[in-house]
Amino acid sequence: MEVAMVLGATGGVGAAITNELDIRGVKSILFGRSKEKLEQLKSKLHHPHLFTLAVGDAMKTTDLEKAGINADVIFHCANVPYHKMEEQLLDLGESVMTFAHRFQKKVIVADGIYPYGKRTMAPATEAHPKNPHTRKGKVRLDYENLVFDNRFANAMPMIVRLPDYYGPTANDASYLGMTMKDIARNKSTFFLGNMRIPREFVYLPDAAKMILELAYHDDAYRQNWHIPGPGLISGRDIVKIAQQVNGSNKIVLPLGKFSLSILGLFQPVMKEVVEMLYLTEEPFVLNGEKTKNKLGTIPQTPFEQGISETIYALKRGRIHP
Repeated sequence: MEVAMVLGATGGVGAAITNELDIRGVKSILFGRSKEKLEQLKSKLHHPHLFTLAVGDAMKTTDLEKAGINADVIFHCANVPYHKMEEQLLDLGESVMTFAHRFQKKVIVADGIYPYGKRTMAPATEAHPKNPHTRKGKVRLDYENLVFDNRFANAMPMIVRLPDYYGPTANDASYLGMTMKDIARNKSTFFLGNMRIPREFVYLPDAAKMILELAYHDDAYRQNWHIPGPGLISGRDIVKIAQQVNGSNKIVLPLGKFSLSILGLFQPVMKEVVEMLYLTEEPFVLNGEKTKNKLGTIPQTPFEQGISETIYALKRGRIHP
């Protein structure tokens, strides 16, 4: 990997990958819509001289070409607004894959577990059937099919699938981002979904390490890979650990279907979350054996340590822009 390019560099996953590239000393291009956010991100890096900033729209292939012509590996962490996924996601994929095909780029696409639908295998390997029953799951499956479409045969794509995640760079678009930030700020907050049922979460710095390692393996491309967490943990236990670290006990209220529907009258994104709440009732757990066999070992920071590090980072003001 000579030069990497991170699309959506100021997002939760993008910033975690940027931090890992910084640790490894990889020359990189950080691509995003906001110059201010990109500059904030760069200012927190240990080797800022290795990073160049590119402001643009990933929905425009010309912007990608202008910024990333010299990159050999593209980390595609850009996304679309949650409530506009059906309208915009495939256009985003078309733009990125057209660029990658035209210039024969390697592309690592960061995605989630929506395309699988309800679990039929526990834990789920990469061979788990993809039978999505939600609108977002269906469009995410169409997205996967687009990434691997023969129209883009000159590109070398892979998809890395993450469960729910947390970490210092996680923003409000993630299930835990808002909750962690508010606890660190000693504020009352919300938790999306059921707080009693244990679910899988991955610590973003761990995920970034796995994703970077996979990127170096040429035979890992044109496949799906699971990026697993260290096990299961309930929302109650997450909040308990976070509050103990922070020395606070402000109220944390779970948001279920009814409350999200009401909030959706004022915030469209909240209404869109409702159909995915089945994942908080029927947790989908990823089997990481394929990834472990490829990499030898996989980092799995214990929840107590990861949550503590997240709260401490947020309290120090290292909150992602």
